[in-house]
Amino acid sequence: MAGHSKWANIQHRKGRQDEKRGAAFSRVAREITVAAKTGGGDPAFNPRLRLAVDKAKGQNMPKDKIDNAIKKGTGELEGVDYVEIRYEGYGIGGAAVMVDCLTDNKTRTVADVRHAFNKHGGNMGTDGCVAFQFKHCGQLIFAPGVDESALMDAAIEAGAEDVLANDDGSIEILASPADFITVKDALEAAGFKAEFGEVTMKPESEIELLGDDAEKMQKLLDALENLDDVQEIYTTAAM
Repeated sequence: MAGHSKWANIQHRKGRQDEKRGAAFSRVAREITVAAKTGGGDPAFNPRLRLAVDKAKGQNMPKDKIDNAIKKGTGELEGVDYVEIRYEGYGIGGAAVMVDCLTDNKTRTVADVRHAFNKHGGNMGTDGCVAFQFKHCGQLIFAPGVDESALMDAAIEAGAEDVLANDDGSIEILASPADFITVKDALEAAGFKAEFGEVTMKPESEIELLGDDAEKMQKLLDALENLDDVQEIYTTAAM
């Protein structure tokens, strides 16, 4: 199945994340803490924690910071009590935007998120206004040049839901959130290591933005990403 070209978008996103390494550490530490609090401190029995720890390791987060974040979640160390909350809205050209936050002050967070939307040409909507435009799934993306046939066979064997061949030569593997770790591990055992992989909210379709519209949209996304309480941002915009 042919999919939307996205390798450049993925590389661009990873590059911007690398530029904000300190903020990335804080975000993944919060995710580890919440995951440990809700599902226990052993990654072997807590898939959400396993994903968060894998993400932290992928960002070269020091082991002691990972361990401390887990201990805060299990109560072995004192920590902040975070609440998970999602905001939805629209960006440039009607592109859908979902913002996942972990916060200890919902009043502050909603004000900050609304301000970012309003200042940069977007507007915050009501709960559920754009969620239907996204699919909750595990996503693995492999660099152009990978053996598509062999990867497809391995993905099907591993229990993946879909294999997408993108226009730029990258291959995208989709799995249910519950099966993501199993599929990822099976593909790595078969010799296929993804360049990018996470449980995400994947757009069902995308809106391509060019020129000034793309720049305005990027400013909105940057403003949201710079907020301390924001964990993840999902959008249907392709720039």
